[in-house]
Amino acid sequence: MQTPLYVIGSVLVVSLVSLAGISLFLVSGRAVRKLLLYVVSFSTGGLLGDVFIHMLPEMQEEDAEFFGTALLIVLASIVFSFAIEKLIHWRHCHVLPENDHEHDHCHSAGLMTLFGDGVHNFIDGLVIAVAFLVSIPVGLSTTLAVIFHEIPQEIGNFAVLLHDGYSRGRALFYNFLSALTAILGAVLVLLSSSSFEGLSKYMLPFAAGNFLYIAGSDLIPELHKERGLGAALLQIISMILGILVMYALGLLE
Repeated sequence: MQTPLYVIGSVLVVSLVSLAGISLFLVSGRAVRKLLLYVVSFSTGGLLGDVFIHMLPEMQEEDAEFFGTALLIVLASIVFSFAIEKLIHWRHCHVLPENDHEHDHCHSAGLMTLFGDGVHNFIDGLVIAVAFLVSIPVGLSTTLAVIFHEIPQEIGNFAVLLHDGYSRGRALFYNFLSALTAILGAVLVLLSSSSFEGLSKYMLPFAAGNFLYIAGSDLIPELHKERGLGAALLQIISMILGILVMYALGLLE
């Protein structure tokens, strides 16, 4: 009974991150844009740290003979994540667009943004639930990693919805509804775990591949847009801090 409570509580917290867009009205857009670069760096370290410090070692420990197959699932998950983004013509926008052209480049319309975000959040729900089925510490570290990369994503999505003509209230509301698809993904895993023995053995490498794809194709390219030496050093430090947080959580296992 404890695991489902952890799962539902975690996905609810992640869903509330969708309200991060309100920060656009607490500080200036330029300040948010600059801060997000370091949040993205920290997120990258958190995602990579979760994969290499928690997920991959857990896969090998759970079933050493299956580990080779698990790595193939990781690879398949990366291809799957790429295909999903291609099919729905959507990608993450982790920094606020500088102009209208960048808005159009990142998201074709508000509805497409909400749909793509809903699919992504559904997968996040799957990932979080599977991680908690492995162990509570792995679930907590995965939840934190998801939160880290959700903050810049949700702020970017909120900015796109405003640009598309949504009011502040409607943008926050629809963004939150989109985030709630994480609960559907989590419940699906919880309901199927009893009938599908060893679900985590297959889903954990899927989650790892999804995290690697997000870090490698969405987050790191955004960091390369800032070319200043000082900013680059701060990004590296932020990334290392993200990894260290995952390492510290690993000590709890």
